[in-house]
Amino acid sequence: MLTFLEICKLGRRLANMDSQGLAPDNTLTTGLRACLSRITFVIIFAMLGAKRLLQILDRVLASALLIILAISASTVTTPRTLYEKARQFTRLVEFEPLGWTLDALGVKLIQSALDTPFYFSPETQKTIVQDYLQLIDEILQNEYRLQMLYGDPSVSDPLAASEEQRAHLHRLYDRQKQLAPLAEAVLEAQISALLEGLDLTVVGQPIPPVLFHISPLPYHLVISPRDKIQREASIALLPDLPLEEQIALEEKVAAALDVSTLVVPVGGIGAYPTMVMRTTSLDWLADTIAHEWIHNWLSLRPLGLHYESSPELRTMNETTASIAGRESATLFMQRYYPEWSSVRTSPIHYRAAPVPPGGWPRPAFDFRAEMYVTRVRVDELLAQGKIEEAEAYMEARRQIFWENGYLIRKLNQAYFAFYGAYADQPGGAAGEDPVGPAVRALRAQSASLAEFLKTIAAMSSFEELQRAIRP
Repeated sequence: MLTFLEICKLGRRLANMDSQGLAPDNTLTTGLRACLSRITFVIIFAMLGAKRLLQILDRVLASALLIILAISASTVTTPRTLYEKARQFTRLVEFEPLGWTLDALGVKLIQSALDTPFYFSPETQKTIVQDYLQLIDEILQNEYRLQMLYGDPSVSDPLAASEEQRAHLHRLYDRQKQLAPLAEAVLEAQISALLEGLDLTVVGQPIPPVLFHISPLPYHLVISPRDKIQREASIALLPDLPLEEQIALEEKVAAALDVSTLVVPVGGIGAYPTMVMRTTSLDWLADTIAHEWIHNWLSLRPLGLHYESSPELRTMNETTASIAGRESATLFMQRYYPEWSSVRTSPIHYRAAPVPPGGWPRPAFDFRAEMYVTRVRVDELLAQGKIEEAEAYMEARRQIFWENGYLIRKLNQAYFAFYGAYADQPGGAAGEDPVGPAVRALRAQSASLAEFLKTIAAMSSFEELQRAIRP
């Protein structure tokens, strides 16, 4: 019979196969972790001189782990789906949400036990949120200065030159850890009260409760076929993955699988608690919190349960959440922060378009209109089977966007597959996709946001939406 240590050696050999992308799941990794834990346990017993017990334990563990590895070995097969094939290249840089979720839930449990928002007056709550946003602004500015210092070729020793800057940043991070839970708890309470006023709660309580946590968000590798625009796979990647590694990953997957790829940032993720990126824009933050809560709310209903069933249903979900998030954020700002509600800001700022000779400003560049034109033409070319021509056209258009201040790194099928799902406004990357207009039409004919949400939440196909729209 194989001993425990022999099985661990077998596990190591299988692990090498897994690292090459031959196993499509993490069962083997779990088994190997168990091996390491058990080895430590066995060593302790050996040190204590528990010889007989050690022999018995070794046999029991060997039997159990042999079963684990047998199951794992049976999964070492050639990947069949596009998602599985892509993961051959992404495994080592994938984001693991479990640890993040557990940490965030720990923070939320402490917040819940303390009931912090209810100890502060409305004015104090507002001050907490404003102080937090100002702190984030200071952090982002200092992070930028630090990056510039490390990139400055005139600085021979960036580590020594940045000592004071890094120390200041650490003090800001410590302050953020203290203030963030309070600011998050205040915003959760305010959004919850707003949802009650919108008739989206049960006995005054949002289901699920509004919970979010601000942190660096994972990137997503989006994959689309080259001959059509359709999101076939999306894989979460590490939040700190360097740009050069993102580009290398895109190129490897695209070349190996003959697909269109793009690593994209996201503003929020509908995990639970919701993941939200750092920002200095309060209205954008409220929009994102509400948007992601709507996703969680929909996940308890047919529309959300069928999110991945078809591209149409995915667009229905995203467009619904975008409409509801935007409307909720507008009401939120009017109710709690009216002095900030007149101007909507964005966490992303593009450089201004250059002024031509003579000093006359150029006509306004309509991003959504130009992106709509681009998408429509790309769809036409792909429908005619002119893939290379479509890709050359997208690159030419990307350069036009760049020259007008919209710094798009890559414009391809994967770009449209991702951004085209957010069709809450006319035009843009969705092109002539009929789903977005249909969702907007349903909202227009609904008497309230709650009526709209409850109607569309019960749907499980695009055909149901089409039948619900009045002529």
